[in-house]
Order: sequence, then structure tokens, then C-alpha cells
Amino acid sequence: MKNFEKYTRQYFPVKTEGKWMQKDYIDKAPIWCSVDLRDGNQALINPMTLEEKLEFFKYLVKIGFKEIEIGFPAASETEYEFCRTLIEKDMIPDDVAIQVLTQSREHIIDKTFKALEGCKNAIVHLYNSTSVAQREQVFKKNKEEIIEIAVKGAKLCKEYREKSGAKECYHFEYSPESFTGTEMDFALEICNEVIKIWEPTADDKVIINLPVTVSHSMPHVYANQIEYMCDNLIDRENIVVSLHPHNDRGCAVADSEMGLLAGADRIEGTLFGNGERTGNVDIVTLGMNMFSQGVDPVLDFSNMPEMTSLYERVTGMHVYERQPYSGQLVFAAFSGSHQDAIAKGMKWREEKNCQYWTVPYLPIDPKDVGREYDGDVIRINSQSGKGGIGYILEQNFGIVMPQNMREPFGYYVKHVSDVKHRELQPNEVYELFKESFMNVTAPVEPVEAHYVQKDGIDASVTVKFEGQTSTGTAHGNGRLSAVSNALMKMLGIKYNLHTYTEHALEKGDSSNAVSYVGITDEKGNNFWGVGCDADIINSSMYALISAVNNMLKFQ
Repeated sequence: MKNFEKYTRQYFPVKTEGKWMQKDYIDKAPIWCSVDLRDGNQALINPMTLEEKLEFFKYLVKIGFKEIEIGFPAASETEYEFCRTLIEKDMIPDDVAIQVLTQSREHIIDKTFKALEGCKNAIVHLYNSTSVAQREQVFKKNKEEIIEIAVKGAKLCKEYREKSGAKECYHFEYSPESFTGTEMDFALEICNEVIKIWEPTADDKVIINLPVTVSHSMPHVYANQIEYMCDNLIDRENIVVSLHPHNDRGCAVADSEMGLLAGADRIEGTLFGNGERTGNVDIVTLGMNMFSQGVDPVLDFSNMPEMTSLYERVTGMHVYERQPYSGQLVFAAFSGSHQDAIAKGMKWREEKNCQYWTVPYLPIDPKDVGREYDGDVIRINSQSGKGGIGYILEQNFGIVMPQNMREPFGYYVKHVSDVKHRELQPNEVYELFKESFMNVTAPVEPVEAHYVQKDGIDASVTVKFEGQTSTGTAHGNGRLSAVSNALMKMLGIKYNLHTYTEHALEKGDSSNAVSYVGITDEKGNNFWGVGCDADIINSSMYALISAVNNMLKFQ
């Protein structure tokens, strides 16, 4: 691409011991803070109405968030009204803290505390920009002047909390906004100045939020920055180090996970990654990553369809089909080899009664997030294989095809999908199966059969063929072989019966039996038939006649 020379790195790396590199996984969930109603809402083309915000807030509480940033009350009357409605209608559970954003300006802080009057548990989130670009281009202030903005705001927040008469109800958070474009020694200095003013204790901890306001670096750089801050913040034992990653480089999840390894305690993010520009970190992905490795994310994502439906309705956004864990296609397997591996993995799990989930291609059990195997996992199109098609028939309709029958039927289903240029639904696959194999009555239509046991079996078989009803008799070592010999004699044909299996129908009408017959003509071509009947003897005869009919149609 042209013009790459006009770009350069805008971050400030820092050297640390890299303690985070010695950790292989996250062993517990962080403190989660949803910013869907503030950062997420302000990024919407059409911000949510009051009613939509209230509904979304209730849902965030339902799935387990204990800290929810609800807005910027001093920014607009809608934001102010939302805050007041939550408080006055007593909609905030005692164990949930609402969080509100404020700039370091007295009239804004004043209105913020007015909006919070009567709240039992609130976090006042103070911020000001600290990056080189913001200092030079936007505020045109030096470092000392930027520190003074933060110090002034911290003092005002403390004063207003004292005046509120409910000091125990308010906690503080500070963000050096644009942290990732700030020199690390300066970010540390300004945070420590705020901490000195707020004087955190074990019962009144201060949140220091270190946002990836704009993503500039690879995740390991951010991890080093977080480790540096964790190692050097004063009163660290009384500080909650929080992360707020944005996704400009597509690294928000990696930034968050590495930041947690580096010592962070808390994550601010949104459901499905909504937010400014490329969005905030997706808390669903983060939480489910933990879940997939046996760590309780604390949040309840067990009904993903419900959550995505509500989110899409109130935000007007769309959850991308390939969004991790939540997209419509994230568990879908169209590839034949993938389908075969999944089907075999599911069977292995059932047979071995496995403790841990290890099914190939599926990082988690789709049922754990409210998805189904039949419609969400094995999907049938022209790329599908015999294993997936067989799995669909077995799971949905109780049809357990013999292994050597699956390949020809699989090719037929793929051909139909290819011609139609679309995916086939499970019921369409089943209809193709029935039309192709089950109880086929042309050109030979079964009428009746009678059996006599005599050193084997004598069968008397009556069929309709080419407008005539005929009866033939033959001997065999079993009923099916006797019927087969009678058919060959009556119709003047020859074939070899090579496969016969049967089972009770496990789906639908459980009183029926299903039989499968495979035959080979004199040229070595294979043909299949399936019979379904309440009588297993009739079922096997229908399967044989179906296979013969398929052979006759081919000739």
C-alpha cells in the first residue's frame, strides 16, 4: 500500500520482569463492569430510549453483572433521567453498583452527584486525557497542567462525597484516558497523584482504570504496561486495577487476557463488543474463553439466543454470524471431514461417558449456551460429507444407516444442494432419504408373503409388476433369502445380497422397525433399499424390494 511511511508507532513500551509470561491461563474471573449503557450506547446510530435502557439494565443484572456503567448524567437530560429512574423506582439491587462518568469540571461533578442522590451503591468515574496527541493537539497543555486537571477533579469528587452525607455509598474510579498513547512514567505519576487525594483503604478501594482508548500496540506491549503500573502504583493493595480495551487492532480480547495475567483485577466491556469505532472488548468472548477451560466466568451466558435477541432489538446492532460463541454459525460444520469428526466425537463421548468435553472442532458443548446440535452444529450443503448427513438422520429421525450406505446417499444429498445452490434443512434431507430408499413400490409393488419353516424357510411372495400380479415361491436359509430367491425367479434377475441390518425406530413412532438392504448387480453396482413397518419381517421384505426397484430403475 502507498503512504505507509506517514505512520509510526504511537505507544510507549516499558520493560518489566514479564511475570505475566510465566502464567499459562486465567484461573478466576475478574470483576466485570458492563459499559453497554454508556460507552456502548453512545456509539449507536440511534441511542437507546429510556424504556430500552431500563430493559437492558434489568437483563445485565439478570445475567450477573455487579457493576454497570449507566451513563454520563451531566451530558444530557436523557442520561440524567435514566439515572434518576433507576434510583427512584428502586431498580438497583443492593449488591449492584451503578457507575457514572464525569469530567474534571465542577458543574459537571455537581450535577453528577445530584443525579446520584439516594443511590445506595455508586461508582463515580473521573477521567481526563493524558496522551501526547491529546495534550499537544486538543488541550494544548503540558504535563503539569494535565495533572492539575486530574487533581482538581479528584478533590472535587472527594468534597462532594463528603457533602452528600452518604460517604459510604460512593466509590471512586479514575481513568487516564488515552492511556496507551501516554508515556508510562507520566501515566503512573498522574494516577498516583489521584490516589494520594482519594486515600483508598481496604473498605474503600479506588479503581484505577487503564484503558486501551485507541489500540496502538500488540498485546504483549499492553501487558508490560499493565505489569509496570501494577508494580508501581502506590497503595496497590487498596487499588483495583481495571482494563477498558478497545478493538482498533482486533486485539481487545488478547489485550484483556494478557492484562489480567499481568495483574489487573477488573474488566470494563460490552456484550458482543459494541462501542466506539471497532468497539469495546466483548465480555461474552472473554467469559466464555474462561468457561471453555473450566473456569467459572460468574456471568450467566447459558441462554445465548435470548441474549443476542434482546441485544439486537434494543441496540439495533447485529451479532455477526462468526462472532465467537454467540454467532449463528460458530458451531456450524458444513465441511464433510469436520462433520464426520464431530459425529464420531459425540459418539465417543456417549460411549465413554467422558468427564471433560473434548469433541473435535467444538471448543464447548453448544447446549451449554442454549444451542442445539441438529440446527446449529451439523449443517448440510454441497460441502457436507456422509458422516454429517448420517448424523442429521440419526439425531433427528432415528435413521441409522449402515456405514457403506452413507457414502452414496451423501453424494446424492450434496448433488441436490449443489443444484439448488443452498443449504438443506434436516427435514429436506430426510425427505430425500425416504424418496430414494424407503418403501419404494415401483416398478415392483409388494402385496403379501407367507412363510413355512422346512429345513430352512419356504417363502411364497406375491407382487405387482408391469400391471400383473404374480406369485413366486422359493427356499432359503432364512426369510429374507427365501424372498430374495423368489423375486429373482419371478423377475428373471440376478444380484447378490451383501448387507442387511435392522433396528427399532428411535424417533417418532417407536413401534416401527427399520431395515436396510444392500445388493450388488452382475456388473458390481451397489443398490440400497430401506423398509419401515411395525412388523420387522415386513420391514425387511420392503427393504429388499426397495433395493431391487432401485436396481431395476438403473437398468
